[in-house]
Amino acid sequence: MPSLAPALLVCLAAPAFFVAQVPWLGWLLMAAGVGTAWIIERSAVTASGSSLTRDLSLIALGMLIVSSIPLAAELDDLAMLRFTLALGGAVVIPYVISRFVYRDRAISFPWRTRKRWGRLQWGWLVAVLVLGWLILPFYFITSGVYQNWPVVDSPDLVARLFVGVGAVGIWDELFFICTVFALLRRHFPDAAANVLQAIVFVSFLWELGYREWGPALTIPFALLQGYIFLRTHSLAYVVTVHLLFDAVVFAVLVHAHNPGLLPVFLV
Repeated sequence: MPSLAPALLVCLAAPAFFVAQVPWLGWLLMAAGVGTAWIIERSAVTASGSSLTRDLSLIALGMLIVSSIPLAAELDDLAMLRFTLALGGAVVIPYVISRFVYRDRAISFPWRTRKRWGRLQWGWLVAVLVLGWLILPFYFITSGVYQNWPVVDSPDLVARLFVGVGAVGIWDELFFICTVFALLRRHFPDAAANVLQAIVFVSFLWELGYREWGPALTIPFALLQGYIFLRTHSLAYVVTVHLLFDAVVFAVLVHAHNPGLLPVFLV
C-alpha cells in the first residue's frame, strides 16, 4: 500500500508539533507527505475524484492551525479566545475548502442516526463513568499531571475549567473523528485509518497535559472512539462518551487542586 507512506508522514507531524515541539520537523514531515502523495497520484487526480493529496492537505492545514498556538491549559480571557479561534478554524476551514472548493462531502458531522441506542451503548456510557472514577484520579494525582492544568480555587475558575474541558472534548470529535478519520477512511482500511488518526489525537492530548504515562490511557481511548464511530455512525454518541469522560476529568482536577472539596474519589 504505497499511499500509506505519505499519510503516515503527515500524521507523524503531530508528535513533532505537539510532543517533541519541533515545528520545523512537523512542517518538513507534512510537506514530504503531501508531496509524496502528489507524486504517487499525479496522473490520477481529477477535479471530481477522491484525491489523497487534497485530503492530506486538509489534515495538514488543520494541524498547522492548531500548532499555531500553545496548547497549555490556561483559563484567562485571551487564552480562551485563542483556543476558540485556532481550534474552531482547524475544523471550519478544512470543512469549507472540502465542501465549497473541492466540491465533495468528505467531511460531515452526522449528529444523529435513526437507530436508537441499544443496551450495549447505554452500558458503555455507564462503564465510562465507572472506569473514569476508578482510573483517572489515580492517574492525575499520583503522576502529578493535574499540575499541567491551572489551579481552580474560585467559582469563576471552576466554571471556566468546566466550559473549557467540555468544549475541547467536543472539538476532539469534530476534528480527529469527523475530519482526520473521515478523510483517511476514503483511502485506507478502517483499522489503518483509525491508527493514523490516533497518532494525531494522542499527540494533541500530550501537549494539552495528558503526559507521564497518559498515553496508556489516551491511545486506547482514541482507538475506541474511532471504532465506536464506525459502529454507530453517530457524532452524538461519541460526543456523549467523550463528555462523560471529561466530566470525570473536570471533577478530578477540581478535587486534585482542592483536596476534600469533592470527597467522592478513592485517591
